[in-house]
Amino acid sequence: MEIGDVLLDAYGRIREAVHRVCAGLSPEDLAARPAPHVNSIGWLVWHLTRVQDDHVSEIARRPQAWIEEGWIDRFALPFPPEDVGFGHPPEQVARVRPSSSDLLVGYHDAVHARTVTYLDGIDATELDRIIDRRWDPPVTVGVRLVSVLDDDLEHAGQAAYVRGLLHPGWDPLQTPG
Repeated sequence: MEIGDVLLDAYGRIREAVHRVCAGLSPEDLAARPAPHVNSIGWLVWHLTRVQDDHVSEIARRPQAWIEEGWIDRFALPFPPEDVGFGHPPEQVARVRPSSSDLLVGYHDAVHARTVTYLDGIDATELDRIIDRRWDPPVTVGVRLVSVLDDDLEHAGQAAYVRGLLHPGWDPLQTPG
């Protein structure tokens, strides 16, 4: 198995988790927060997708789907275009109220497709390319891809936990319909 295949499988697992978590949820479900300081499913999925879009687009040296494909307009959030959700306090989390699970999943699928295009055929030389010299050691493409993967899977797990709190008995291993 090539490293690109491993990364494609790993990023595909994020997509599967997003589909499972969002399947059949209403706008109210997406915005619900079990406590004022807890992130909603809508915010978690939006954020993990924004991070992937932002970081992989930078590595691939291409525009983000958020802007290029008009997702920024469809979400109509009161944030600057470059905002990916880092450091959002509860008041900003509450402003992320997707109109449907289809909107969230659609944006995630668009970003995932771009990630797949980039990862298809990636090799060790690309993984070793330095993209940020502000750190010691400098950050490589491989390190950034693992960082995004880790962050996205953690947030997908948080979204699944929130869904379980909101809908006791929900099976996180169910296949989306």
